[in-house]
Amino acid sequence: MNKPRILYLEDDPDLGEITTDMLTRMNFSIMWVNNGTEGLEAIMKENFDIIIADIMMPQLDGYSFLKQIRDMNNHTPLILISARVLTEDVLKGFSLGADDYMRKPFSIEELSARIHRILKRSSPKTNSSNNIIIGSYEYNHSTYKLTYKDKEIMLSPRSGEILYRLATSKDGFLPRKETLLELWGDDHFFNGRSLDVFISKLRKYLSEDPRISIINIRATGYRLIVS
Repeated sequence: MNKPRILYLEDDPDLGEITTDMLTRMNFSIMWVNNGTEGLEAIMKENFDIIIADIMMPQLDGYSFLKQIRDMNNHTPLILISARVLTEDVLKGFSLGADDYMRKPFSIEELSARIHRILKRSSPKTNSSNNIIIGSYEYNHSTYKLTYKDKEIMLSPRSGEILYRLATSKDGFLPRKETLLELWGDDHFFNGRSLDVFISKLRKYLSEDPRISIINIRATGYRLIVS
């Protein structure tokens, strides 16, 4: 079995070396670079299964790196890492397309667990020919491709999973706590806010069809409605 390939962006030499060494021992294949510019060069040349990026880096910070690769339609799963703890910092990361956010200091065991969770969720799926119709949209959960007429939107794995759950659940209902536990691993405040960000992005993606809405069910979850 091939080792999962990780692009790791970290300018702290001690942390970078320790993290790279320990993840390598855990059977990952790591490319470690020191800044966002080198990270962009790396993804131009090679494919990775997941990206881990520190926010505070020289030349090109983690936020700018994330925005640029998403603008390039690169939806490789990405975990942001930072010592920043303010809610707005976390939400900014998710609004730019991050799949997860970890605060420094972190344990390698927790990082490894989150990597495995994301890789499992983003792995190729069976029945790729079974597209889901959502109003005037067509969604392929195998490729995370959302299509409206001649327009195609490539969703991130996390956005795609949330949309799939909304579209295939009974009555279009997405339970908040259950979703947080299954996709994020816990239901604390910051993860709840990040789920809100993903829902807001899905509303924007689906806004071409006025018959579609995602409504909040207070304290319990969300419901997808196609009138």
